[in-house]
Amino acid sequence: QVQLVESGGGLVHPGGSLRLSCAASGSIQGIYGMGWYRQAPGKQRESVASIATGGSTNYADSVKDRFTISRDNAKNTVYLQMNGLKPEDTAVYLCNAHILTSPYFPPNDYWGQGTQVTVSS
Repeated sequence: QVQLVESGGGLVHPGGSLRLSCAASGSIQGIYGMGWYRQAPGKQRESVASIATGGSTNYADSVKDRFTISRDNAKNTVYLQMNGLKPEDTAVYLCNAHILTSPYFPPNDYWGQGTQVTVSS
């Protein structure tokens, strides 16, 4: 099976920075799109940033110019560098990846367990 394990969350003051990591492991034949989502209490889950296999990226308008997504294909890992954090960025951040585990079946979406990011003074 496949596991996605996130790390790097925590408590930070407004204006601070954090770097999230998400490592995929297991029976992986290939990883396509990877991305980060977040869910704040009482709100719907929203896409924060995504990165394709070739490196093209997309960002939510609310995080453009503050967050940077990147990936290391050799390590099956996706990162999210978050700068200029604001209280409204507080949420559980979840990693998502579109992963091929068998040449006989289409790829599936996998999710990490989430890591808490709290921005507060």
